[in-house]
Amino acid sequence: MKALAYHQRTKHGFGGFAASPDTLDWDAQPNPFREFAGAEKIDLDLAPLNCQSSPFSRAGLGALLHLGFGLSAWKSFGPDRWALRCNPSSGNLHPTEAYILSENFSGVADGLHHYLSRDHVLEKRRADPAHAGPARLWIGLSSIHWREAWKYGERAFRYCQLDLGHALGALSYAAQTLGFRAKLVDGVDSAQLARLLGLDRTEDFGAAEREDADALVEIFASAGEPSAPAAKTGVWSGAANMLDAKPMYRWPVIDDVTQATLGGSAGAENFIAQARAPAEKITADLILQRRSAQAFNPKHRMTPQDFFDVLAALAPQNPPFDLWGFAPRIHPLLFVHRVEGLPQGLYALPRSAEGEALLRKNFSGDFVWRKVLGAPDSLPLYLLKEMDARGLARRLFCNQGIGGDSSFGVAMLAEFGPLVEANPWRYRQLHWEAGLIGQALYLEAERVNLRGTGIGCYFDDETHALFGLSGPDLQSLYHFTVGLPYVDARLATEPAYPNKVRPERFA
Repeated sequence: MKALAYHQRTKHGFGGFAASPDTLDWDAQPNPFREFAGAEKIDLDLAPLNCQSSPFSRAGLGALLHLGFGLSAWKSFGPDRWALRCNPSSGNLHPTEAYILSENFSGVADGLHHYLSRDHVLEKRRADPAHAGPARLWIGLSSIHWREAWKYGERAFRYCQLDLGHALGALSYAAQTLGFRAKLVDGVDSAQLARLLGLDRTEDFGAAEREDADALVEIFASAGEPSAPAAKTGVWSGAANMLDAKPMYRWPVIDDVTQATLGGSAGAENFIAQARAPAEKITADLILQRRSAQAFNPKHRMTPQDFFDVLAALAPQNPPFDLWGFAPRIHPLLFVHRVEGLPQGLYALPRSAEGEALLRKNFSGDFVWRKVLGAPDSLPLYLLKEMDARGLARRLFCNQGIGGDSSFGVAMLAEFGPLVEANPWRYRQLHWEAGLIGQALYLEAERVNLRGTGIGCYFDDETHALFGLSGPDLQSLYHFTVGLPYVDARLATEPAYPNKVRPERFA
């Protein structure tokens, strides 16, 4: 099945939803933690309270993984208990797995390691001969599609890609916080990455759910040009655990679209944004406090300065978008409900001049495209139409109250059809970009004492019709909301790692 056909098939609409399970057995939810039995476990330190002077060593790696993919808390209600992580996930199901490749890296033996976030440890998957060159470190990311498909059915592949984008964003922000740099490695196709991460080893997975190789990121102490490690033939250990022994459903369309979108970037676009801005205000504490809002205070009004600051962080020269060399192809469309001094209505934030031209060409001719008064000159924010869109947003966001109770909502519109037709792998990458934007919105909302929520359930073509769109060229891939959250006091909070303590600083 081609990517475009899959996308069309898995749309939600007023007339019905994409195919998904008729019922869920919550007691039989897939294990959220992959681990490899028999693999040596290597303990890691948590991120210190003061992350300055981060060493490019095992201590720095522990902090990087903690802030990127580690647990931020445990929650419980009655007999139910679940973990929260620094990288958000659709339904808190967490399909993304992280692997570490190391060469001459202080405190970590050369080889391949799996990160087990539950315990904040590395599992040694392959021991390599010692490397004599400079210290190098890579993070490989993969997806276990069944974790999302268990709940969301055929649409789950989309959510896995959005989660992968969030994971890339979380890794990029974690690296920035520690003074490191994270850069996506181009030119590594899916099959090569699967070999590098040991995901093609049938003997190690057996009947366990397989993982789909997604992305490889090189971590630098300060700066550098990323490249892939050479293939190694070390000594392997560890067998993957089974996450769901008795799956109730099968969704073969996910296997089809997985195969249809394998490959790679086929050459980066070499986009270089001007005047890169560091994410100095994104701290370790901010990363660890991030949560997804479940409900918003419908009376709260956001200040215009906070609104403009949050949107300014989405500029392509800002982290986490400096992770790669792809030109910005996702353009936020805004449902502004409660921002002081701004009229309610529909707005657009094109993230490139080319994107703005494309939106102007394809959007409804009734839109006014008026630059927002009071917004910074550098912020390409336009009012399209004044209207009270609270009820409409609630309806388009799958009838969820947070769509209309938020300060503002977002539909992330992608330059879609021609890109995906030319290279189906871009179907994944466009969702990753949407996930990067979502991660930026999450952390920026926390920074201004608000909260965000990513929304994968929305009515696709009804959203497009609101802006006068039809056909596959422009498609909304992700929705998001920002507002003042209501906090559920019934939920108990426990430490993420009760047997570990964050040190004051790096030793």
